[in-house]
Amino acid sequence: MTALKACTATLLLFAWAQNPVHASEIPVEIDYLLTVIGESGCTFIRNGKEHNATDAEKHLRTKYRRAKRYAPTTEKFIDNLASRSSMSKKPYMIECEGQQAVETGAWLQARLENFRAAGR
Repeated sequence: MTALKACTATLLLFAWAQNPVHASEIPVEIDYLLTVIGESGCTFIRNGKEHNATDAEKHLRTKYRRAKRYAPTTEKFIDNLASRSSMSKKPYMIECEGQQAVETGAWLQARLENFRAAGR
């Protein structure tokens, strides 16, 4: 590598590190829903196993990153990625303190409606 190419590569890397632009940026509504799950304190039930809210958020962020082509809209994200296991097809459930477990898809849809109603 010539000195000029090395210098150019270093500058590009430095610029990227200072202001990373990733193709995997998450749309505002989807990011909001993922954050709400992570901060909910609820129990996320996936394939019969309980997971804490933070792990649920991580799982769904990873799932979105890998399969975002199936989620061109927030509604498709809920329906295609955040409502059921892609392997077992079993619905995801979410159980918040003092409440019965509900399907995660319905739980997320209610939060999306509130988000939109608040004009965000």
